[in-house]
Amino acid sequence: MFSLLWVDDEIELLKAYIIFLEKKGYEVVTANNGTDAIDLCRERAFDLIFLDENMPGLSGLETLSMIKEINSAIPIVMVTKSEEENIMNQAIGQKIADYLIKPVNPNQIFLTIKKHLHKKQIESEVTDLGYQQNFGKIGMQINDSYSLEDWKEVYRKLVFWELELSSTDSGMTEMLRMQKQEANQEFAKFVKKHYLNWMENSDDRPLMSPDVFKTTVFPSLNNDEQVYLIVFDNFRYDQWRVISKELAEDFIIDEDLYVSILPTTTQYARNAIFAGLMPDDIAKMFPDLWVDEDDDEGKNLNESPLIQTQLERYRRRNSFSYNKVNNSDDCEKLLGQLHSLGGYDLNVIVVNFIDMLSHVRTESMMVRELASDENAYRSITHSWFMHSPIKELFAKLAHTNARIIITTDHGSIRVDKPIKIIGDKNTNTNLRYKLGKNLSYNPKEVFEIKDPRKALLPAPNISTSYVFATNDDFFAYPNNYNYYVNYYKNTFQHGGISMEEMLIPLITMRGKSVERMR
Repeated sequence: MFSLLWVDDEIELLKAYIIFLEKKGYEVVTANNGTDAIDLCRERAFDLIFLDENMPGLSGLETLSMIKEINSAIPIVMVTKSEEENIMNQAIGQKIADYLIKPVNPNQIFLTIKKHLHKKQIESEVTDLGYQQNFGKIGMQINDSYSLEDWKEVYRKLVFWELELSSTDSGMTEMLRMQKQEANQEFAKFVKKHYLNWMENSDDRPLMSPDVFKTTVFPSLNNDEQVYLIVFDNFRYDQWRVISKELAEDFIIDEDLYVSILPTTTQYARNAIFAGLMPDDIAKMFPDLWVDEDDDEGKNLNESPLIQTQLERYRRRNSFSYNKVNNSDDCEKLLGQLHSLGGYDLNVIVVNFIDMLSHVRTESMMVRELASDENAYRSITHSWFMHSPIKELFAKLAHTNARIIITTDHGSIRVDKPIKIIGDKNTNTNLRYKLGKNLSYNPKEVFEIKDPRKALLPAPNISTSYVFATNDDFFAYPNNYNYYVNYYKNTFQHGGISMEEMLIPLITMRGKSVERMR
Protein backbone atom coordinates (compact mmCIF):
# COMPACT_ATOMS: atom_id res chain seq x y z
CA MET A 1 0.00 0.00 0.00
CA PHE A 2 1.30 3.46 -0.91
CA SER A 3 1.36 6.00 1.94
CA LEU A 4 0.61 9.68 1.32
CA LEU A 5 1.14 12.71 3.51
CA TRP A 6 -1.24 15.64 2.98
CA VAL A 7 -0.21 18.90 4.62
CA ASP A 8 -2.77 21.75 4.70
CA ASP A 9 -3.83 24.20 7.41
CA GLU A 10 -7.46 23.56 6.36
CA ILE A 11 -7.09 19.79 6.33
CA GLU A 12 -10.57 19.27 7.83
CA LEU A 13 -12.08 20.70 4.64
CA LEU A 14 -10.32 17.99 2.60
CA LYS A 15 -12.03 15.04 4.33
CA ALA A 16 -13.89 14.07 1.14
CA TYR A 17 -10.61 13.89 -0.81
CA ILE A 18 -9.01 11.74 1.86
CA ILE A 19 -11.95 9.31 1.93
CA PHE A 20 -11.80 9.13 -1.88
CA LEU A 21 -8.11 8.21 -1.81
CA GLU A 22 -8.54 5.69 1.03
CA LYS A 23 -11.25 3.94 -0.99
CA LYS A 24 -8.72 3.76 -3.86
CA GLY A 25 -6.40 1.83 -1.53
CA TYR A 26 -4.00 4.53 -0.32
CA GLU A 27 -3.00 5.25 3.26
CA VAL A 28 -3.40 8.99 3.89
CA VAL A 29 -1.68 10.67 6.85
CA THR A 30 -2.53 14.33 7.48
CA ALA A 31 -0.90 17.35 9.11
CA ASN A 32 -2.22 20.92 9.42
CA ASN A 33 1.14 22.71 9.68
CA GLY A 34 4.69 22.49 8.40
CA THR A 35 6.30 21.64 11.75
CA ASP A 36 4.16 18.55 12.27
CA ALA A 37 4.79 17.50 8.66
CA ILE A 38 8.55 17.70 9.19
CA ASP A 39 8.30 15.62 12.39
CA LEU A 40 6.23 12.98 10.56
CA CYS A 41 8.84 12.80 7.78
CA ARG A 42 11.56 12.21 10.38
CA GLU A 43 9.53 9.37 11.92
CA ARG A 44 8.54 7.47 8.77
CA ALA A 45 8.79 7.37 5.00
CA PHE A 46 6.06 8.51 2.64
CA ASP A 47 5.66 7.70 -1.03
CA LEU A 48 4.24 11.13 -1.96
CA ILE A 49 3.44 14.42 -0.21
CA PHE A 50 0.75 16.99 -1.03
CA LEU A 51 1.91 20.29 0.44
CA ASP A 52 -0.13 23.47 0.77
CA GLU A 53 1.97 26.53 -0.08
CA ASN A 54 0.11 29.15 2.01
CA MET A 55 0.14 28.08 5.70
CA PRO A 56 0.62 30.04 8.92
CA GLY A 57 3.92 29.44 10.69
CA LEU A 58 6.25 27.64 8.33
CA SER A 59 5.25 28.36 4.75
CA GLY A 60 4.93 25.64 2.18
CA LEU A 61 8.22 26.62 0.55
CA GLU A 62 10.04 26.59 3.91
CA THR A 63 8.52 23.20 4.75
CA LEU A 64 9.45 21.90 1.32
CA SER A 65 13.09 22.89 1.82
CA MET A 66 13.31 21.15 5.22
CA ILE A 67 11.59 17.96 4.01
CA LYS A 68 14.05 17.80 1.08
CA GLU A 69 16.90 17.86 3.62
CA ILE A 70 15.37 14.79 5.30
CA ASN A 71 14.54 12.92 2.08
CA SER A 72 15.57 14.54 -1.20
CA ALA A 73 14.04 11.78 -3.33
CA ILE A 74 10.43 11.97 -2.12
CA PRO A 75 8.05 13.49 -4.70
CA ILE A 76 6.31 16.61 -3.36
CA VAL A 77 3.27 18.15 -5.05
CA MET A 78 2.73 21.81 -4.22
CA VAL A 79 -0.94 22.80 -3.84
CA THR A 80 -1.74 26.53 -3.75
CA LYS A 81 -4.31 29.19 -4.54
CA SER A 82 -1.57 31.49 -5.79
CA GLU A 83 -0.59 31.66 -9.43
CA GLU A 84 2.22 34.13 -8.83
CA GLU A 85 5.16 33.37 -11.10
CA ASN A 86 7.67 34.05 -8.34
CA ILE A 87 6.18 31.37 -6.08
CA MET A 88 6.02 28.88 -8.95
CA ASN A 89 9.65 29.55 -9.83
CA GLN A 90 10.79 29.04 -6.25
CA ALA A 91 8.85 25.79 -5.98
CA ILE A 92 10.17 24.48 -9.29
CA GLY A 93 13.68 25.56 -8.31
CA GLN A 94 13.40 23.38 -5.22
CA LYS A 95 12.52 20.45 -7.50
CA ILE A 96 8.87 19.85 -6.72
CA ALA A 97 7.34 16.90 -8.55
CA ASP A 98 4.20 18.77 -9.58
CA TYR A 99 2.17 21.94 -9.04
CA LEU A 100 -1.64 22.08 -8.56
CA ILE A 101 -3.82 25.20 -8.34
CA LYS A 102 -6.77 25.22 -5.93
CA PRO A 103 -9.56 24.33 -6.16
CA VAL A 104 -8.55 20.83 -7.21
CA ASN A 105 -10.89 17.95 -7.90
CA PRO A 106 -10.48 14.27 -6.94
CA ASN A 107 -9.60 13.19 -10.48
CA GLN A 108 -6.74 15.73 -10.62
CA ILE A 109 -5.37 14.34 -7.38
CA PHE A 110 -5.74 10.75 -8.56
CA LEU A 111 -4.07 11.53 -11.89
CA THR A 112 -1.14 13.16 -10.09
CA ILE A 113 -0.72 10.08 -7.89
CA LYS A 114 -0.80 7.78 -10.91
CA LYS A 115 1.77 9.92 -12.71
CA HIS A 116 4.25 9.80 -9.84
CA LEU A 117 3.60 6.45 -8.15
CA HIS A 118 2.27 4.21 -10.90
CA LYS A 119 4.04 5.61 -13.95
CA LYS A 120 6.54 2.76 -14.36
CA GLN A 121 3.91 0.08 -13.86
CA ILE A 122 1.55 1.69 -16.38
CA GLU A 123 4.36 2.27 -18.89
CA SER A 124 5.47 -1.35 -18.54
CA GLU A 125 1.94 -2.66 -19.07
CA VAL A 126 1.32 -0.45 -22.11
CA THR A 127 4.75 -1.17 -23.61
CA ASP A 128 4.42 -4.92 -23.07
CA LEU A 129 1.00 -4.88 -24.71
CA GLY A 130 2.37 -2.86 -27.64
CA TYR A 131 5.19 -5.32 -28.24
CA GLN A 132 2.85 -8.31 -27.89
CA GLN A 133 0.60 -6.80 -30.55
CA ASN A 134 3.58 -6.22 -32.85
CA PHE A 135 5.33 -9.53 -32.17
CA GLY A 136 3.46 -11.40 -34.89
CA LYS A 137 3.87 -8.57 -37.41
CA ILE A 138 7.63 -8.45 -36.84
CA GLY A 139 7.81 -12.24 -37.16
CA MET A 140 6.08 -12.04 -40.54
CA GLN A 141 8.45 -9.27 -41.64
CA ILE A 142 11.44 -11.41 -40.70
CA ASN A 143 10.13 -14.26 -42.85
CA ASP A 144 9.20 -11.94 -45.72
CA SER A 145 12.42 -9.88 -45.89
CA TYR A 146 13.91 -10.33 -49.36
CA SER A 147 15.78 -7.05 -49.80
CA LEU A 148 18.26 -5.00 -47.81
CA GLU A 149 15.59 -2.33 -47.28
CA ASP A 150 13.34 -4.99 -45.73
CA TRP A 151 16.09 -5.96 -43.30
CA LYS A 152 16.82 -2.38 -42.38
CA GLU A 153 13.17 -1.93 -41.45
CA VAL A 154 13.17 -5.14 -39.37
CA TYR A 155 16.28 -4.02 -37.53
CA ARG A 156 14.87 -0.55 -36.86
CA LYS A 157 11.73 -2.08 -35.34
CA LEU A 158 13.68 -4.51 -33.17
CA VAL A 159 15.90 -1.71 -31.87
CA PHE A 160 12.84 0.47 -31.24
CA TRP A 161 11.23 -2.20 -29.08
CA GLU A 162 14.54 -3.03 -27.41
CA LEU A 163 14.84 0.58 -26.27
CA GLU A 164 11.17 0.80 -25.30
CA LEU A 165 11.24 -2.40 -23.22
CA SER A 166 14.57 -1.57 -21.58
CA SER A 167 13.17 1.73 -20.28
CA THR A 168 10.48 -0.12 -18.28
CA ASP A 169 10.27 -3.08 -15.94
CA SER A 170 9.17 -5.24 -18.84
CA GLY A 171 8.63 -8.97 -18.80
CA MET A 172 8.95 -9.15 -22.59
CA THR A 173 12.73 -8.73 -22.88
CA GLU A 174 13.40 -12.46 -23.18
CA MET A 175 10.78 -12.80 -25.92
CA LEU A 176 12.39 -9.91 -27.81
CA ARG A 177 15.85 -11.44 -27.37
CA MET A 178 14.62 -14.69 -28.93
CA GLN A 179 12.96 -12.82 -31.80
CA LYS A 180 16.19 -10.91 -32.41
CA GLN A 181 18.10 -14.19 -32.52
CA GLU A 182 15.62 -15.51 -35.09
CA ALA A 183 16.05 -12.34 -37.14
CA ASN A 184 19.84 -12.67 -37.07
CA GLN A 185 19.62 -16.28 -38.23
CA GLU A 186 17.53 -15.24 -41.22
CA PHE A 187 19.68 -12.17 -41.86
CA ALA A 188 22.78 -14.40 -42.00
CA LYS A 189 21.07 -16.55 -44.65
CA PHE A 190 20.28 -13.39 -46.60
CA VAL A 191 23.90 -12.20 -46.47
CA LYS A 192 25.26 -15.63 -47.43
CA LYS A 193 22.97 -15.68 -50.44
CA HIS A 194 23.76 -12.18 -51.71
CA TYR A 195 27.17 -11.06 -50.47
CA LEU A 196 29.34 -12.43 -53.28
CA ASN A 197 26.85 -11.14 -55.86
CA TRP A 198 27.19 -7.68 -54.32
CA MET A 199 30.95 -7.94 -54.71
CA GLU A 200 30.69 -9.05 -58.32
CA ASN A 201 28.13 -6.40 -59.35
CA SER A 202 29.02 -3.16 -57.60
CA ASP A 203 26.25 -1.27 -59.42
CA ASP A 204 23.59 -3.53 -57.89
CA ARG A 205 24.91 -3.71 -54.35
CA PRO A 206 23.47 -1.67 -51.48
CA LEU A 207 25.36 1.29 -50.04
CA MET A 208 28.48 -0.21 -48.43
CA SER A 209 31.69 0.96 -46.79
CA PRO A 210 33.58 2.04 -49.95
CA ASP A 211 30.59 4.11 -51.09
CA VAL A 212 30.29 6.49 -48.13
CA PHE A 213 32.45 9.29 -49.54
CA LYS A 214 31.04 9.02 -53.04
CA THR A 215 27.37 9.03 -52.02
CA THR A 216 27.36 11.17 -48.87
CA VAL A 217 30.53 13.27 -48.44
CA PHE A 218 31.21 14.37 -52.04
CA PRO A 219 27.64 15.61 -52.80
CA SER A 220 27.82 17.95 -49.79
CA LEU A 221 31.23 19.22 -50.89
CA ASN A 222 29.81 19.73 -54.37
CA ASN A 223 27.20 22.05 -52.81
CA ASP A 224 30.05 24.15 -51.36
CA GLU A 225 29.26 22.95 -47.86
CA GLN A 226 31.97 22.45 -45.30
CA VAL A 227 31.76 18.85 -44.04
CA TYR A 228 32.65 17.26 -40.73
CA LEU A 229 32.79 13.48 -41.08
CA ILE A 230 32.75 12.03 -37.56
CA VAL A 231 33.45 8.29 -37.44
CA PHE A 232 32.68 6.56 -34.15
CA ASP A 233 34.58 3.30 -34.20
CA ASN A 234 32.43 0.23 -33.40
CA PHE A 235 29.18 2.21 -33.10
CA ARG A 236 25.87 0.36 -33.19
CA TYR A 237 22.50 1.67 -34.29
CA ASP A 238 20.99 1.28 -30.81
CA GLN A 239 23.86 3.33 -29.36
CA TRP A 240 23.20 6.00 -31.96
CA ARG A 241 19.51 6.06 -30.96
CA VAL A 242 20.29 6.87 -27.30
CA ILE A 243 22.81 9.55 -28.27
CA SER A 244 20.54 11.06 -30.94
CA LYS A 245 18.10 12.20 -28.24
CA GLU A 246 20.82 14.52 -26.93
CA LEU A 247 21.43 16.00 -30.38
CA ALA A 248 17.83 16.42 -31.53
CA GLU A 249 17.39 19.79 -29.81
CA ASP A 250 20.25 21.40 -31.73
CA PHE A 251 20.25 19.56 -35.07
CA ILE A 252 17.98 18.63 -37.93
CA ILE A 253 18.79 14.96 -38.34
CA ASP A 254 18.49 12.72 -41.40
CA GLU A 255 19.02 9.11 -40.35
CA ASP A 256 19.80 6.05 -42.47
CA LEU A 257 21.51 2.68 -42.23
CA TYR A 258 24.11 1.23 -44.57
CA VAL A 259 26.06 -2.03 -44.81
CA SER A 260 29.54 -2.71 -43.48
CA ILE A 261 31.70 -4.93 -45.65
CA LEU A 262 33.12 -8.20 -44.32
CA PRO A 263 35.07 -8.62 -42.15
CA THR A 264 33.29 -6.10 -39.94
CA THR A 265 36.51 -4.77 -38.42
CA THR A 266 38.44 -1.51 -38.52
CA GLN A 267 41.25 -2.86 -40.68
CA TYR A 268 38.88 -3.76 -43.49
CA ALA A 269 35.72 -1.65 -43.15
CA ARG A 270 37.20 1.68 -42.04
CA ASN A 271 40.06 1.54 -44.52
CA ALA A 272 37.45 0.81 -47.20
CA ILE A 273 35.52 3.93 -46.17
CA PHE A 274 38.56 6.18 -46.35
CA ALA A 275 40.01 4.69 -49.53
CA GLY A 276 36.68 4.31 -51.32
CA LEU A 277 37.90 0.84 -52.34
CA MET A 278 37.43 -2.77 -51.32
CA PRO A 279 40.32 -4.22 -49.27
CA ASP A 280 41.82 -6.26 -52.12
CA ASP A 281 41.92 -3.17 -54.33
CA ILE A 282 43.64 -1.18 -51.57
CA ALA A 283 46.26 -3.92 -51.15
CA LYS A 284 46.92 -4.03 -54.90
CA MET A 285 46.83 -0.31 -55.68
CA PHE A 286 48.48 0.98 -52.52
CA PRO A 287 50.53 -1.87 -51.03
CA ASP A 288 52.45 0.55 -48.82
CA LEU A 289 49.19 1.63 -47.17
CA TRP A 290 47.71 -1.82 -46.61
CA VAL A 291 48.78 -3.80 -43.53
CA ASP A 292 48.39 -7.59 -43.67
CA GLU A 293 46.88 -9.55 -40.80
CA ASP A 294 50.20 -11.06 -39.72
CA ASP A 295 52.05 -7.72 -39.63
CA ASP A 296 52.77 -6.23 -36.22
CA GLU A 297 52.13 -2.70 -37.48
CA GLY A 298 48.86 -1.02 -36.45
CA LYS A 299 46.06 -1.71 -38.91
CA ASN A 300 44.66 1.83 -39.05
CA LEU A 301 47.75 4.03 -39.20
CA ASN A 302 47.35 5.04 -42.85
CA GLU A 303 43.86 6.51 -42.82
CA SER A 304 44.83 10.07 -43.74
CA PRO A 305 46.91 8.93 -46.77
CA LEU A 306 44.02 6.70 -47.86
CA ILE A 307 41.65 9.68 -47.79
CA GLN A 308 44.16 11.57 -49.94
CA THR A 309 44.24 8.74 -52.49
CA GLN A 310 40.46 8.80 -52.79
CA LEU A 311 40.33 12.56 -53.32
CA GLU A 312 43.04 12.29 -55.96
CA ARG A 313 41.34 9.37 -57.70
CA TYR A 314 38.19 11.46 -58.09
CA ARG A 315 40.29 14.47 -59.13
CA ARG A 316 39.04 16.52 -56.23
CA ARG A 317 40.94 19.52 -54.94
CA ASN A 318 39.23 19.70 -51.57
CA SER A 319 41.41 20.46 -48.57
CA PHE A 320 40.95 18.18 -45.58
CA SER A 321 42.13 17.57 -42.04
CA TYR A 322 42.30 14.27 -40.18
CA ASN A 323 42.11 13.93 -36.38
CA LYS A 324 41.87 10.88 -34.15
CA VAL A 325 40.34 11.16 -30.67
CA ASN A 326 41.39 8.42 -28.26
CA ASN A 327 40.68 10.22 -24.98
CA SER A 328 39.36 13.45 -23.44
CA ASP A 329 42.71 15.21 -23.80
CA ASP A 330 42.66 14.57 -27.55
CA CYS A 331 39.15 16.02 -27.74
CA GLU A 332 40.06 19.08 -25.65
CA LYS A 333 42.97 19.68 -28.00
CA LEU A 334 40.63 19.33 -30.98
CA LEU A 335 38.21 21.86 -29.45
CA GLY A 336 41.10 24.28 -29.12
CA GLN A 337 41.84 23.88 -32.83
CA LEU A 338 38.22 24.14 -33.96
CA HIS A 339 38.61 27.66 -35.31
CA SER A 340 41.48 26.59 -37.57
CA LEU A 341 39.44 23.63 -38.85
CA GLY A 342 37.07 26.14 -40.40
CA GLY A 343 39.65 26.64 -43.13
CA TYR A 344 39.27 23.07 -44.48
CA ASP A 345 36.58 21.82 -46.83
CA LEU A 346 36.48 18.45 -45.10
CA ASN A 347 37.34 17.57 -41.51
CA VAL A 348 37.51 13.85 -40.67
CA ILE A 349 37.39 12.98 -36.97
CA VAL A 350 37.76 9.39 -35.74
CA VAL A 351 36.47 8.74 -32.20
CA ASN A 352 37.73 5.53 -30.63
CA PHE A 353 36.04 5.44 -27.20
CA ILE A 354 33.30 2.90 -27.96
CA ASP A 355 35.71 0.43 -29.52
CA MET A 356 38.04 0.82 -26.53
CA LEU A 357 35.06 0.23 -24.18
CA SER A 358 34.29 -3.00 -26.03
CA HIS A 359 37.86 -4.26 -25.62
CA VAL A 360 38.20 -3.11 -22.01
CA ARG A 361 34.93 -4.84 -21.16
CA THR A 362 36.39 -8.09 -22.48
CA GLU A 363 39.55 -7.75 -20.40
CA SER A 364 38.25 -6.18 -17.18
CA MET A 365 35.85 -7.99 -14.84
CA MET A 366 34.88 -4.66 -13.25
CA VAL A 367 33.85 -3.17 -16.60
CA ARG A 368 32.02 -6.40 -17.44
CA GLU A 369 29.91 -5.83 -14.34
CA LEU A 370 29.26 -2.21 -15.29
CA ALA A 371 28.26 -3.19 -18.84
CA SER A 372 26.66 -6.50 -17.95
CA ASP A 373 24.07 -6.54 -20.74
CA GLU A 374 22.92 -4.66 -23.82
CA ASN A 375 21.05 -2.00 -21.85
CA ALA A 376 24.02 -1.34 -19.54
CA TYR A 377 26.35 -1.18 -22.56
CA ARG A 378 24.12 1.48 -24.11
CA SER A 379 23.89 3.30 -20.79
CA ILE A 380 27.68 3.56 -20.47
CA THR A 381 27.89 4.87 -24.04
CA HIS A 382 25.27 7.49 -23.22
CA SER A 383 26.99 8.46 -19.96
CA TRP A 384 30.33 8.79 -21.75
CA PHE A 385 28.78 11.04 -24.38
CA MET A 386 27.08 13.27 -21.82
CA HIS A 387 30.31 13.82 -19.88
CA SER A 388 32.76 13.84 -22.79
CA PRO A 389 34.10 16.92 -24.58
CA ILE A 390 32.62 15.28 -27.71
CA LYS A 391 29.24 16.66 -26.60
CA GLU A 392 30.76 20.14 -26.46
CA LEU A 393 32.18 19.59 -29.95
CA PHE A 394 28.68 18.94 -31.29
CA ALA A 395 27.31 21.97 -29.42
CA LYS A 396 29.87 24.18 -31.17
CA LEU A 397 29.30 22.57 -34.58
CA ALA A 398 25.57 23.23 -34.23
CA HIS A 399 26.31 26.95 -34.67
CA THR A 400 28.39 26.57 -37.82
CA ASN A 401 27.30 26.30 -41.44
CA ALA A 402 28.87 22.86 -41.70
CA ARG A 403 27.20 19.64 -42.74
CA ILE A 404 27.82 17.02 -40.04
CA ILE A 405 28.02 13.37 -41.12
CA ILE A 406 28.13 10.73 -38.40
CA THR A 407 28.90 7.13 -39.19
CA THR A 408 30.94 4.12 -38.13
CA ASP A 409 32.94 1.31 -39.67
CA HIS A 410 31.04 -1.54 -38.00
CA GLY A 411 29.02 -2.52 -34.94
CA SER A 412 29.38 -5.38 -32.48
CA ILE A 413 27.34 -8.24 -31.08
CA ARG A 414 27.24 -9.86 -27.66
CA VAL A 415 28.50 -13.39 -28.30
CA ASP A 416 27.11 -16.44 -26.54
CA LYS A 417 27.64 -19.69 -28.45
CA PRO A 418 31.15 -21.09 -29.08
CA ILE A 419 31.89 -23.01 -32.27
CA LYS A 420 35.09 -24.98 -32.71
CA ILE A 421 37.71 -24.16 -35.31
CA ILE A 422 41.26 -25.39 -35.87
CA GLY A 423 43.98 -23.36 -37.58
CA ASP A 424 47.74 -23.08 -37.65
CA LYS A 425 49.80 -20.61 -35.63
CA ASN A 426 49.44 -17.92 -38.31
CA THR A 427 45.65 -17.83 -38.08
CA ASN A 428 44.37 -14.44 -36.91
CA THR A 429 42.99 -14.02 -33.39
CA ASN A 430 39.60 -12.38 -34.08
CA LEU A 431 36.68 -14.29 -32.53
CA ARG A 432 34.14 -13.56 -35.27
CA TYR A 433 36.17 -14.28 -38.41
CA LYS A 434 39.23 -16.30 -39.30
CA LEU A 435 41.53 -16.36 -42.28
CA GLY A 436 44.33 -18.79 -42.88
CA LYS A 437 45.44 -22.00 -44.54
CA ASN A 438 43.89 -25.39 -43.86
CA LEU A 439 41.24 -24.14 -41.47
CA SER A 440 39.10 -26.92 -40.02
CA TYR A 441 35.49 -26.14 -39.06
CA ASN A 442 31.91 -27.22 -39.61
CA PRO A 443 30.85 -25.45 -42.85
CA LYS A 444 27.20 -25.51 -41.76
CA GLU A 445 28.06 -23.22 -38.83
CA VAL A 446 29.86 -20.48 -40.77
CA PHE A 447 29.90 -18.41 -43.93
CA GLU A 448 32.97 -19.60 -45.80
CA ILE A 449 34.78 -17.81 -48.63
CA LYS A 450 37.32 -20.18 -50.13
CA ASP A 451 38.30 -17.77 -52.90
CA PRO A 452 38.93 -14.37 -51.24
CA ARG A 453 39.16 -12.64 -54.61
CA LYS A 454 35.42 -13.19 -55.10
CA ALA A 455 34.82 -11.18 -51.92
CA LEU A 456 37.45 -8.59 -52.94
CA LEU A 457 39.57 -9.56 -49.95
CA PRO A 458 43.38 -9.92 -49.88
CA ALA A 459 44.77 -13.45 -49.89
CA PRO A 460 48.22 -13.61 -48.22
CA ASN A 461 48.60 -17.17 -49.56
CA ILE A 462 47.16 -19.16 -52.45
CA SER A 463 45.31 -21.46 -50.06
CA THR A 464 43.97 -18.69 -47.79
CA SER A 465 40.26 -18.84 -47.00
CA TYR A 466 38.00 -16.68 -44.82
CA VAL A 467 35.27 -17.94 -42.50
CA PHE A 468 32.75 -15.76 -40.67
CA ALA A 469 30.71 -16.47 -37.56
CA THR A 470 27.00 -15.69 -37.73
CA ASN A 471 24.24 -15.04 -35.18
CA ASP A 472 25.85 -14.74 -31.71
CA ASP A 473 28.49 -17.44 -32.32
CA PHE A 474 32.20 -17.03 -31.66
CA PHE A 475 35.19 -19.15 -32.62
CA ALA A 476 37.01 -21.19 -29.98
CA TYR A 477 40.00 -23.50 -30.26
CA PRO A 478 39.79 -27.06 -28.88
CA ASN A 479 42.92 -26.46 -26.80
CA ASN A 480 42.01 -25.05 -23.38
CA TYR A 481 38.44 -24.89 -24.69
CA ASN A 482 36.52 -24.42 -21.42
CA TYR A 483 38.71 -21.57 -20.18
CA TYR A 484 38.51 -19.86 -23.56
CA VAL A 485 34.72 -20.17 -23.71
CA ASN A 486 34.14 -18.92 -20.16
CA TYR A 487 36.44 -15.95 -20.71
CA TYR A 488 34.85 -14.71 -23.94
CA LYS A 489 31.19 -15.70 -23.48
CA ASN A 490 28.93 -12.61 -23.19
CA THR A 491 31.60 -10.22 -24.49
CA PHE A 492 30.95 -7.78 -27.34
CA GLN A 493 32.80 -8.81 -30.49
CA HIS A 494 32.84 -7.83 -34.15
CA GLY A 495 34.11 -9.17 -37.46
CA GLY A 496 31.24 -11.47 -38.41
CA ILE A 497 27.70 -11.39 -39.74
CA SER A 498 24.84 -9.95 -37.74
CA MET A 499 22.47 -7.02 -38.01
CA GLU A 500 24.30 -5.33 -35.13
CA GLU A 501 27.66 -5.55 -36.93
CA MET A 502 26.60 -4.93 -40.53
CA LEU A 503 23.57 -2.58 -40.45
CA ILE A 504 25.17 0.59 -39.17
CA PRO A 505 24.18 4.26 -38.87
CA LEU A 506 24.83 6.89 -41.53
CA ILE A 507 23.61 10.24 -40.26
CA THR A 508 23.62 13.69 -41.84
CA MET A 509 22.87 16.76 -39.70
CA ARG A 510 22.80 20.52 -39.80
CA GLY A 511 22.36 22.91 -36.87
CA LYS A 512 18.78 24.12 -36.38
CA SER A 513 19.86 27.69 -35.69
CA VAL A 514 21.69 27.78 -39.03
CA GLU A 515 18.75 26.27 -40.93
CA ARG A 516 16.39 28.93 -39.51
CA MET A 517 18.64 31.63 -40.98
CA ARG A 518 18.74 30.10 -44.46
